[in-house]
Amino acid sequence: MLELADVLAAQDRVAETSRETPLVYSNTFSDITGADVHLKQEMLQRTGSFKIRGATNRIATLPEADRDPGVVTASAGNHAQGVALAATRMGVDSKVVMPEGAPISKIQATEDYGAEVILHGVDYDEAAEHARELEREEGRYYLPAFDDWEVMAGQGTIGLEIYDELPEVDTVVVPIGGGGLISGVATALKGRKPDLRVVGVQAEGASSVAPSLDKGERIELDSVETIADGIATRTTGEKTFQVIEEHVDEVVTVSDGEIAVAVTTLLERSKTLTEGAGAVALAALLAQKFDYEDDETIVPTLCGGNIDMNMLTTVIMRGLVETGRYLRIRTVLPDRPGALDGLIDIISEKEANIYAIQHDRTSRDISMSATEVEIDLETRGDNHVVALLDALEDAGYEIEVLEGGDGGTSMLP
Repeated sequence: MLELADVLAAQDRVAETSRETPLVYSNTFSDITGADVHLKQEMLQRTGSFKIRGATNRIATLPEADRDPGVVTASAGNHAQGVALAATRMGVDSKVVMPEGAPISKIQATEDYGAEVILHGVDYDEAAEHARELEREEGRYYLPAFDDWEVMAGQGTIGLEIYDELPEVDTVVVPIGGGGLISGVATALKGRKPDLRVVGVQAEGASSVAPSLDKGERIELDSVETIADGIATRTTGEKTFQVIEEHVDEVVTVSDGEIAVAVTTLLERSKTLTEGAGAVALAALLAQKFDYEDDETIVPTLCGGNIDMNMLTTVIMRGLVETGRYLRIRTVLPDRPGALDGLIDIISEKEANIYAIQHDRTSRDISMSATEVEIDLETRGDNHVVALLDALEDAGYEIEVLEGGDGGTSMLP
């Protein structure tokens, strides 16, 4: 079992490559939740995520015989960059297998840090199978993304930093993919303060830990689907599951919509960019997925910021929909001059802002004397959406909501 001493031993090794990231009190999220919220900004880490810590510690502890042929690993992107930079700085050749759908930004960054990138498989697990083949064929050392004591110890140095800066902390919230991060952090924190609570968070579309804990053994999902690609694994590791059983107090899940709200709110309120996996800890707090006391000192771990720009656009739009800030509607109007004016007048009276309007006179679903209209709108929240839709329907318009208007999921004021 991983021990506090292992994490302490990793601290000096990790310091040579990684940086100590800020732990920042958040007025915004403290006001929203009623808790005393401090954000561990690990997305400001070198390579944009915590993975550089574990990769550095693992390579630093390898004997020369394992370093000489080079290392190989599999990753959805963040571990890839950590291994690439750590290996390059220590003069070790590296190959990284990434899923074929990995974000372009993460592929390019991994190559820039010095690794050879090979795209294979639909998800992390298929990429890992191919990496194991390369291990056997080329004699390379396979560097696990999470299921390794030295990798876990390296990631656990985040826990040491949190406790050393904020010893009064009550609860630390940590994302879970394969379990390496939470295993290291929980070991460090429980070693320092046994009564501290550690809450793990998974995306609903990649949630294997809670049912595994209920069953008392690891289960493996058939597939995963989530915007939080950094934690999109089918199961945890054998070693990490042991540590989770021992040290993690509670595991909860968040939806992609809740993750999008957290990413969007971090950008808008805190000017902080995270990827989906980096925002799940805050998402769990905002969505009240676990109980806490007023003024409880809580640290959500923002574990990464490597989000693809195309994905960011999608996530922001989803976040706006979830918080009642974006609405897309369709209606049918008579195809005659001025028919659109009445509709726009109501939208204007209700102070919604029009992004775009599309007319379609050719749809087979309407009469030849009508036109189909789709309108994209900026709105000010769920109550505003309801008031606008009610006003349109009271005026006799038959409105089909294409996006938004479902009540939202956000607790945000």
